Amino acid sequence: MTVDGRLARGERTRTAVLDAAVSLATTSGLDGLSLGHLADSLGVSKSGLFAHWRSKEALQLATIDRAVSQWQERIIAPALRAPRGVRRIRALHEARIDFYAARVLPGGCFFATTEFEFNARPGAIRDRLAEVFAAWTAFLERLVREAVELGELPSDVDVALLAYEIDACGIAAAMRSRLLDPETTYRHARLGVLGRLRALCPDLTLLPEGPS
Repeated sequence: MTVDGRLARGERTRTAVLDAAVSLATTSGLDGLSLGHLADSLGVSKSGLFAHWRSKEALQLATIDRAVSQWQERIIAPALRAPRGVRRIRALHEARIDFYAARVLPGGCFFATTEFEFNARPGAIRDRLAEVFAAWTAFLERLVREAVELGELPSDVDVALLAYEIDACGIAAAMRSRLLDPETTYRHARLGVLGRLRALCPDLTLLPEGPS
């Protein structure tokens, strides 16, 4: 089957525009996104973008979905290459901190920025962000349950609480690194999760003594 070159180019353009939108949203918020703002920042015509998204809300929703794809590519996918159990939990958190430390996005974390922006604003954007956050929480809890099933965490561990603590370290790293010393912030975030896992895991050979 021959792929229409125009369709392929259109999809590449769409992805590039959404990557730019994700970056802009980390500094200006989703509410600060507009077709005009995005067109100006990319040096393209607003009418060209209008062919892809007919409204600001459509652009915002597409930007959220692109941020989810980035998260899956850069954080979840690398972590899933680690063995199931506590090593995968740690790999996920390390990949998240590595993503922040690499300054991939100018404002740090798309989700930390936008979830705070919309958490008290009813509507389609808040609903989509809530779905994404719920899916992320469920994924964290699934990894913790897997570790319990493997005997790498105690059977009586509070799965939801441990997932909450891990995510809290990630959120704190995203927020504090923008205002305080990032190197210290990231080190504390890594140590916080590693120390929690080492305190619970009966086989300490599965985890290092300190951050890599």
